[in-house]
Amino acid sequence: MASSSSPSSQMALVPSSAVGSPLIAEVDMGGSDPSSTVRATVVQASTVFYDTPATLDKAERLVAEAASYGSQLVVFPEAFIGGYPRGSTYGVTIGSRSAKGQEEFRKYHAAAIGVPGPEVDRLAALAGKYKIFLVMGVIERAGYTLYCTVLFFDPQGQYLGKHRKLMPSVLERIIWGFGDGSTIPVFETPMGKIGALICWENRMPLLRTALYGKGVEIYCAPTADARDVWQASMVHIALEGGCFVLSANQFCRRKDYPPPPDYVFAGAEEEPSMDSVVCAGGSVIISPSGAVLAGPNYEGEALISADLDLGEIVRAKFVFDVVGHYSRPEVLSLTVKEDPQNPVSFTSAEKTESTQK
Repeated sequence: MASSSSPSSQMALVPSSAVGSPLIAEVDMGGSDPSSTVRATVVQASTVFYDTPATLDKAERLVAEAASYGSQLVVFPEAFIGGYPRGSTYGVTIGSRSAKGQEEFRKYHAAAIGVPGPEVDRLAALAGKYKIFLVMGVIERAGYTLYCTVLFFDPQGQYLGKHRKLMPSVLERIIWGFGDGSTIPVFETPMGKIGALICWENRMPLLRTALYGKGVEIYCAPTADARDVWQASMVHIALEGGCFVLSANQFCRRKDYPPPPDYVFAGAEEEPSMDSVVCAGGSVIISPSGAVLAGPNYEGEALISADLDLGEIVRAKFVFDVVGHYSRPEVLSLTVKEDPQNPVSFTSAEKTESTQK
């Protein structure tokens, strides 16, 4: 497991307390007022694929490690609980589905979690035990439909709510449902206003604007995109929103997934070797001025941390406030429909009778 790659002269690596545990890259923010500083950690680690109890155990170890270094906010990658099914096609081609692919989906569905449910209760207890604000990427099971979701928990051990990915990307649309406007929250907390968008929906300008309109200050961006161009998006969002951006991605090798033939990486010219890196991470923390505070890390599993000076938000907004003095609502405006989109609604006979009287 590795520390943040290419640390700058500002960055001090803090040794792990346990052999084989991640290192934490921390940033000395200089003379910041401690009362306006939040220590945040983004987790770069792989799911234990198809084994949700083991993944929850791993999450607790990582949270305990981050808390031991004083982290107050811990952000996990997209689909950490339930898994990101990288390389899978689920046997789908236009006009046909395979029985093997349908069985793969059955196993993936079984690894997802209900919200609420016992796994959510455990995550809430975990946040309370270690006194941290927890942002966790999960695969949510709602009946027979799955959603790529982020869950939010406070340091008192309370589940606060969720964000469902509004727009799954490319083949993700086959396995995940679409979120709606009812789950685009920004939570007001003692450490600032916290919200999240997942992976490529961060590239949707109007969706970002919805978060800006709700006053997001700590913008979480769990992802599965390890490409260099992702870093450009993260810097742009920090500058555009005048907010801290915390992006967490998994670092996975082929051996973190079931072996073939149970799990096959489609699209590759040949099946990757067990030690091949299939997702290289790139987790990063960006300041409202666009400065990289920690990361990006492409070396291995890691906990990547920085101290966030909340005064930087005000200084950045003085120059550019995208939904404030730099907006032109008489020319450009956005309407966000926050009502849940339910496929079936029921009206009871009692309610109908009462409205007729």
